[in-house]
Amino acid sequence: MALMFPRLAHNFACSGYFPTDETTLEHILAALTPAEARGAIRLLDPCAGEGVAVTEIACRLGSQAQAYAVEYDQDRAAHCGTMADVTLYGDLMDTIISQQAFSLLFLNPPYGDTVAGSRDGDKTGRERLEKQFYQRTAGNLQYGGILILIIPFYTLDREFAGWLAGSYADLQIFSAATDRFNQVVIFGRRIRQHEQNTTTVKQIFRHLTAIGKGDETAVALPDVWPEPYIVPIARQELKHFYRVTMEPLQLAEEIHNLQGLWPTFSTQLCAQPQPVRPPVRELSRWHLALALAAGAITDVITSPAGRTLVVRGETYKTKDRKTEFSEDDNGHITETVIMTDRFIPAISAWDMTPDSAAFGELISIR
Repeated sequence: MALMFPRLAHNFACSGYFPTDETTLEHILAALTPAEARGAIRLLDPCAGEGVAVTEIACRLGSQAQAYAVEYDQDRAAHCGTMADVTLYGDLMDTIISQQAFSLLFLNPPYGDTVAGSRDGDKTGRERLEKQFYQRTAGNLQYGGILILIIPFYTLDREFAGWLAGSYADLQIFSAATDRFNQVVIFGRRIRQHEQNTTTVKQIFRHLTAIGKGDETAVALPDVWPEPYIVPIARQELKHFYRVTMEPLQLAEEIHNLQGLWPTFSTQLCAQPQPVRPPVRELSRWHLALALAAGAITDVITSPAGRTLVVRGETYKTKDRKTEFSEDDNGHITETVIMTDRFIPAISAWDMTPDSAAFGELISIR
């Protein structure tokens, strides 16, 4: 399956999108073999593009492989969603992904300097997008898992080379099949730093920095791998794989799919009109006053004499303050403040009696 047409490569580069070319991917696939143990092999591509690369790797590793992808571009994410098992549309920096939950990390990050473009004085090297994406995703790879990193060779400064040399065994670096983007392909198996051999780390570090400076050239990707990288079974459960926020379009789609509470509005919010139940017996004046003050009676009331009022009752709470002073045997005076709640009914009525001199006036009933 072709990843991109050669005539479109320049346009991809101009837009910051550097997909893996078909020949390079074919050589990468030849370097991988699944572990013999049964279980899920979990793959992560945090810059998946259209999802072709991670899907091809999953097919190479068999039916037990599961492809997880993250893509920032909406159109590419939509296409990736039809290929990978799980696709997140959004910014990688806005995601929550379980640590050490993936068997293989395929990372072909965006290329270029970050917005800041500089580092603090105690840091070495430039702040690059390649480094930022590597640091964000390196922890998602389990120990013993396989890293496949595709970056421009000039990104390998002393800082980046140190990260790679100190964290991976069986580290190898090759030139990509196409030299259009100056890419190198780095393979490695993640291990704990205390497991590294100091001499080996120094040798790999010198080799990586020499390639980064242009003093050495990485060898071409081999067609045949005598000792391919064995992709292990995922050891930990994937508890988190989601983005933190939602784009407006995603929110609109979720609202359209879920419909909120509207389909069950009458059930959830009791919108069905309920018939008014008559009291068991005729209310006394005390009951009427109490119901009116509690706001249970709000209606149009007409007296036998024909006076019409729109009545609304409610009750508000106030506090009565009382201060007491007491003196003990030693002459010390103690002040005690007592605050007592008091409920006051407030009944308002609009005079709606036809031809009344007070028609429309608000009356307070106390």
